Amino acid sequence: MKVIENQELQRTMKTRHLFMISLGGVIGSGLFLGSGYTINQAGAGGAILAFLVGGFVMYLTMVCLGELAVAMPVSGSFQTYTTKFIGPGVGFALGWTYWLGWAVTVALEFLAAGQLMGRWFPDTPTWIWCAVFAVLLFSLNALSAKAFGEAEFWFSGIKIVAILLFIILGGAAMFGLIDMKGGQEAPFFSNYASDGLLPHGVTALLITMIAVNFSFQGTELIGIAAGESENPEKTIPKSIKQSVWRTLVFFVLSIFVLAGLIPSDQAGVTESPFVLVLDSIGIPYAADIMNFVILTALLSVGNSGLYAASRMLYSLSKEGMAAPALARVNKKGIPMNSLILTLGIALLSLLSGFFAEETVFLWLLSIAGLGAQVGWISITASQIAFRRKYVREGGNVADLKFKAPLYPFFPLLGLVLNCAVLVSMAFNPDQRLALYCGVPFMLACYAIYHLKIKKNQAIEKEQQEIQLSADKKMLL
Repeated sequence: MKVIENQELQRTMKTRHLFMISLGGVIGSGLFLGSGYTINQAGAGGAILAFLVGGFVMYLTMVCLGELAVAMPVSGSFQTYTTKFIGPGVGFALGWTYWLGWAVTVALEFLAAGQLMGRWFPDTPTWIWCAVFAVLLFSLNALSAKAFGEAEFWFSGIKIVAILLFIILGGAAMFGLIDMKGGQEAPFFSNYASDGLLPHGVTALLITMIAVNFSFQGTELIGIAAGESENPEKTIPKSIKQSVWRTLVFFVLSIFVLAGLIPSDQAGVTESPFVLVLDSIGIPYAADIMNFVILTALLSVGNSGLYAASRMLYSLSKEGMAAPALARVNKKGIPMNSLILTLGIALLSLLSGFFAEETVFLWLLSIAGLGAQVGWISITASQIAFRRKYVREGGNVADLKFKAPLYPFFPLLGLVLNCAVLVSMAFNPDQRLALYCGVPFMLACYAIYHLKIKKNQAIEKEQQEIQLSADKKMLL
C-alpha cells in the first residue's frame, strides 16, 4: 500500500454528503424498532413530547458543535476540542471511548443485518452475511471520502423516501382518506384522547428519554466529517441546520402517525411498529418492505460508524495519543491503517456476539452507549470553554462565522440536560450496565494518559527541541 507521510485528509465532501452522513448515523433501529417501546411506555402524547425534548437537546448540542467546527474544522472534531479546551487526559479518554463505541456499533450493525437476511435466506449462516457486509462497507470507506459520502447519500436517501411515504400513507389512514384493512374505522385522535398526555406518569417519560436521546445520536458525525468537507465555513452551518430540523420533523411526524394508529398497549419492541401500521393499511409485503428499509438503515449506520471510528483514530494519532502509523493516509487521503484496525476490532467484537453474547459483547455495547452520550457532553462543555478562551485572548465574537445562539444560556442548558441524561442511566436497569462498564473504562484511559502517554509526549517534545537546537547550530 503506497502511503504518503504527513499527508492530510482531502476536502472532497459537499453539503449534501454532510447532511446525509448525519442522517445516516441517526436514522436507524432507534426509530424503526425502538419507537414502539417509547409509545408503549410514555403513551401517544408522551412519546411526541419525549421526541420533542430529545430533539431540543440535539439542537443545543449541534449549535455548539457548529461554532467549534466552523472555527476549527478538523477530523476527530470534539475529541480535538476536548483535548484543547478541557484537558488532554479527558480528550484521550473520550477519543478512545468514542472510537471503541463506534467499532462495536459497526459489529452490531453487521450482526443485525445478517440476522435480517435470514428472513429471505434462512439456510445461509448469519456469519456469511456479516462477512459480505464487512467487505462492502470496508470497500466503500477505502475508495475515498467522496465515495463514502456518495454511498451514504444513497443509503440515507432510501430511508428518507421510506419515512416520507410512511408518513403520507399512515397519515391518510389515520384521518380516513384511505381505507384500513378489515374495515377498521379511522382512529383520528382517539389514541391520544384515551392515553392522555402522560398515562404512566413523569417517571415513565424520563426513562424513555434515555432511549429517545440515544436515537438522536449520530448527528455529531458532521463535526467528524468537517476535516474533509469543502468550504467548511458554509457547508457545516448549512448541514447542521438541515440535519437538526429535518431529523426532528421526520422523527416527530413518524411518531405522530405511529401513535395515532397503534394503541400504546399494543406497541412494543418485538415487532417494528412500522410493520404493524403498514400491515393494518393492507400494504402487500409490508414486513418484507420494512425488512429491506431496516436493512438499509443498519448498513447506513455501519457505514457511518466505520468512517467516524477511523477518523477518530486518525485524530488521536495526530494528537500523539495513538501510534504514529495510524495518522498515515494513502494517495486517496484515506487513513488506511486506522480503517483496517477499526474493522479488525469490529470483527473481534462480532465474534463475541456469537460466542460471548451475555458477557463480553454486552459489556462492549454498554461502553458504546456511554461513549456517544459523553461525546455530546464534551461538545457543549468544549464550546463554553472555547468561547471563554476566545474572548479572554482578545477575540471578537462578531468575527465568528457561526455562533451558538443565546450564549451562555443555550450551551449551559445543553450541558446540564446532557449530564442529566447520563445520570438518569443509573435509574434504568437496562442502561445501568453502561455506567458499570463505561465509567471504569474511561477512568482507565484517563490514568493511562497521565501514567504513560503524557511522559512519552514530554520525551518526544524534548527530543524535538534538542534536534531543532542542533539544526540551528549547524546553520550558524
